Amino acid sequence: MNGTADGFEPGPPQPVAQARYAGRWTLRFTQVFPHPAQAVWAALTEPDELGAWAPYSADRNLGTVGPATLTLAEGARGTTFDGTVTLAQRPVALAHAWGRHRLHWELRLVGSGTELTLLHSLGEGDDEAELASLAAGWHLCLLVAERLLDGTPIGRIFGATALDYGFDDLQQRYESRLNRG
Repeated sequence: MNGTADGFEPGPPQPVAQARYAGRWTLRFTQVFPHPAQAVWAALTEPDELGAWAPYSADRNLGTVGPATLTLAEGARGTTFDGTVTLAQRPVALAHAWGRHRLHWELRLVGSGTELTLLHSLGEGDDEAELASLAAGWHLCLLVAERLLDGTPIGRIFGATALDYGFDDLQQRYESRLNRG
């Protein structure tokens, strides 16, 4: 893969799979972080940390069950979505809505790091063709999260900006992996 903006290298695709559950297409995306589960949990739940890497920000800490508002990171006036947290088992599992989508995060100790598995379920009736794009987007976002946890934050990569960071190539690679089934 060629270098991208600011010398950023997105690296190879992460392990992914797709399945259909209860009428929804679901992406399974896995990445290992060389950080303890508590640090990864904080990145997933604390508003200041979410705002540094995720494609959305939260109006509260997502570490407890209950309603939340998630705002899509698209400038000063982002679109807001229902972000109800339905599961919060620190630092093992987190599940919440993101509009019509459902996100389920699982954290597992591997060596001295943490394996993060995301199950991202689309809305009912959404097309499975969206999964490769989601995989490429999460790939970039989670690399930003890893840099944040490393202490070398680089800022969010989302939307049109992602095109400068290898999004199109990643999307094609994930499409190939997901279509191999």
